[in-house]
Amino acid sequence: MGQARKHPDLSCSRPVVLVGMMGAGKTTVGRRLASRLGLPFHDADQEIERAAGMTVADLFAAHGEQSFREGEARVIKRLLEGDPHVLATGGGAVINAETRSLIRDLAVSIWIKADLDTIVRRATRRGTRPLLKSGDPKATISQLMSERESFYASSDIHIDSQPGPHSNTVDLIIEELTSRPDLLMGNKEKTS
Repeated sequence: MGQARKHPDLSCSRPVVLVGMMGAGKTTVGRRLASRLGLPFHDADQEIERAAGMTVADLFAAHGEQSFREGEARVIKRLLEGDPHVLATGGGAVINAETRSLIRDLAVSIWIKADLDTIVRRATRRGTRPLLKSGDPKATISQLMSERESFYASSDIHIDSQPGPHSNTVDLIIEELTSRPDLLMGNKEKTS
């Protein structure tokens, strides 16, 4: 299969931020989307690990979720205030009100949605998710989805994670962005 066509006609003056649950495909889709848009890609969790010098799991274990979320907010703020890029956020990044505000004001937000069973299957493949270390993963994910859905739903664009190659999801995002180029340029007036 050949490489998908880049979209130089989609001029982007703002970051494109992917939000959604763990396992929704934000990082994998984000890498491919960045390539298609000709933008750099950043993964918030990897940036946090680089800044802290330890893994997300180790940060949770050593300092707790609250400390992790504070560091996550600082890293996302730094990235959003920089040049246009594609950013895959952690699933819980949107619980921070300041982070939500920054995303709303400085970026195009895209919610990658997936059903509970898909997320459970994807999120439990590796044992690296701190919030799934104890208890029933499906029950935990279901609760987190319920708590976060309204935050995700405030995104500019909603995309269902597609079966098959991640490029299918990227194609849908490109289609949406092509139909709404004002989002990429920041011309749309946003309200709280």
